[in-house]
Amino acid sequence: MDDQLYNQIFFKPRFQIDFGMNADVLLSKISKEITEEDKYKIKLVDNHIVIDVPEKDNHYWSPQLQLEVESLTEETSKIKGLFGPKPQVWSLFMFIHFGVATAFLVFVILAYINVTLDREGIFPIVMLVALPIVWVALYLLGRMGKSTGQPQMDELKNFTKDLLKKIKTN
Repeated sequence: MDDQLYNQIFFKPRFQIDFGMNADVLLSKISKEITEEDKYKIKLVDNHIVIDVPEKDNHYWSPQLQLEVESLTEETSKIKGLFGPKPQVWSLFMFIHFGVATAFLVFVILAYINVTLDREGIFPIVMLVALPIVWVALYLLGRMGKSTGQPQMDELKNFTKDLLKKIKTN
């Protein structure tokens, strides 16, 4: 995993690893390495692997690592990884962003109507200033959440590196 790519400004950092092993063989080796004693909760469905932090260490900003194994040729495969918040956290953030964007459009229309009809309407103008501030606050909140979950992301990254090294040597 390329640390330079990992440290770029992304809410959901991604990585790709080319693996010199057939995708089906790689998936079967990964499933054999997964044990009940593992520190992390690992779900394997088809060619997708989801790795969650342990329940006892889990908090609202805990990240999740999603891996997808793709077949490139008969002898090689590619692992695509995606670090991100849990789907419910991501969905909530997107819902709030959509609501703020919709409200912004409504207040743009209201402000335009007030200007066109020569009516005084200060509230839409105040909202046109306030809603971008809310967007910035959401962005900063997301960055804060990412930095809160950064140590767990590093742990997931190291666990995945160790798992893949173990599979490569077997």
